[in-house]
Amino acid sequence: MKIALAQINTRIGDFEENTRRICEYIERSKRDGADIIVFPELIVCGYPPLDFLEFEDFINRCNTAVEEIAKSCIGIAAIVGSPNTNPKSEGKNLFNAAFFLADGKTHQVVHKTLLPTYDVFDEYRYFEPNQNLFKCIDYKGVRIALTICEDLWDIEEDKMYTNWPMEELIGQKPDVIINIAASPFSDGHEHSRKRVLHKASQTYKLPLFYVNHVGAQTELIFDGGSMVLNREGNIVCEMDYFKEDFRVFDLDWVKTAKSVTYAAASSFISEDSSIERIHSALILGIRDYFRKLGFKKAILGLSGGIDSALVYTLAIEALGNENVVGVMMPSHYSSDHSISDSEKLAKNLNGITKLIPIKPSFDSLLESIGPNFDHQKPDVTEENIQARIRGLILMALSNKDGYILLNTSNKSEAAVGYGTLYGDMCGGLSVIGDVYKTRAYELARYINRDREVIPENIITKAPSAELRPDQKDSDSLPEYDILDQVLYNYIELRKGPEDLLEMGFDKALVSRVLRLVNLNEYKRHQTPPILRVTPKAFGLGRRMPIVAKYLS
Repeated sequence: MKIALAQINTRIGDFEENTRRICEYIERSKRDGADIIVFPELIVCGYPPLDFLEFEDFINRCNTAVEEIAKSCIGIAAIVGSPNTNPKSEGKNLFNAAFFLADGKTHQVVHKTLLPTYDVFDEYRYFEPNQNLFKCIDYKGVRIALTICEDLWDIEEDKMYTNWPMEELIGQKPDVIINIAASPFSDGHEHSRKRVLHKASQTYKLPLFYVNHVGAQTELIFDGGSMVLNREGNIVCEMDYFKEDFRVFDLDWVKTAKSVTYAAASSFISEDSSIERIHSALILGIRDYFRKLGFKKAILGLSGGIDSALVYTLAIEALGNENVVGVMMPSHYSSDHSISDSEKLAKNLNGITKLIPIKPSFDSLLESIGPNFDHQKPDVTEENIQARIRGLILMALSNKDGYILLNTSNKSEAAVGYGTLYGDMCGGLSVIGDVYKTRAYELARYINRDREVIPENIITKAPSAELRPDQKDSDSLPEYDILDQVLYNYIELRKGPEDLLEMGFDKALVSRVLRLVNLNEYKRHQTPPILRVTPKAFGLGRRMPIVAKYLS
């Protein structure tokens, strides 16, 4: 038997285009002699469809699309993911399902059993778990244990669920495991996937075919990396990351194929692999956000600092230099190098820039509203006015010329509230809002690996908001190499104050940083969507109350 894996990039709710592309790949598989073609989880409607699943019309369109796809399945079978209606009155109205299509119709339907409801996942909000219907699929003399993403994941010692589909299916003596998935990217997650898939194929002594989504859906970035493992748990083929891919495999070859162990088979094995993956993820995230929304052009403030330089560079790589505008908006506090460094960056990238000084607007606003300040001394109010003037200019240009404004705040700043609402925190997409400041420097070095793209002075100079004379970020915040360690241990690893003290961090520092994180939740609720590249990004995956007392 020949099995094809189709790692494709679809758009949520674009049923006509999704169906057309699925059918195209089915025809391609026929030409290549495949017996079965396998597509990812919920590929028909796109993942995650969220509350679209509550619309009857949306589900009807899913059903129509599955029927249309089934018509192409003559002389070949296809496995496609789509919602399926629960015929019973008890439980949720839908199942997360895998449709096995053959002979022009639905041959069998498998329902997902283990529904992730943690981090960015909220499947139990919409779907009813499969309770007791576990049945392998027989096709052309091969018995298939068909599982959906999480159904194969709960195999490690610290189990999250109390029933396990493969334990039911293995008793039916399957010949192969097929797993369709929607597993989003986060730094290091591909190693977890390989560990789980290795253990599953090794435990059940079966070859395993795994197909994953690729492409970005707002915050979530799916990195692909579909793979095939032999019965010893070794990867015999690992498909591309961050791009579409299609391969056909002979099952008999997979059963006998030899390969290196799963840990050494990664496509990313260099010392820079983590930064390389994050870089690729951000490029894909920007590109798909614009493409799937039908936009082409981006605009951002270009301050001469590392964050805006990084976002400008990433945006140009994703969208092309003709579609990205960097706006330099100096004030009377701006240093000379804030302009010269930005100009050098733009020259290196053959990029477009505009120069709009904000001093006239700032002076005019102070003249207008200053009398209402009752002669109080200048403070953060005047600093925020400058940031909001810049935000106003950028949004005006966005409205006038049809640009999407890219936010340039990093995760360190977002965590402690070091930003101005309706100023530097505005935008349509937060590109590096899940990238700590120290990692931003690593990304800059990675971008400069072959030649100087981001000027060296941007990377080496002390970071500053330049909103008052001689201002430095370190005036208000701990040094970033220390701050980011505290933030990472608190946010990603969920360490408490006592844990942090035992790790050697200063008590006053810990108290202050954790207080800032929790006090500024209200700001983060008002930020643009943040491209997710860590296991615990602000947004869908980290849900905190605004009004709370804990550590604040």
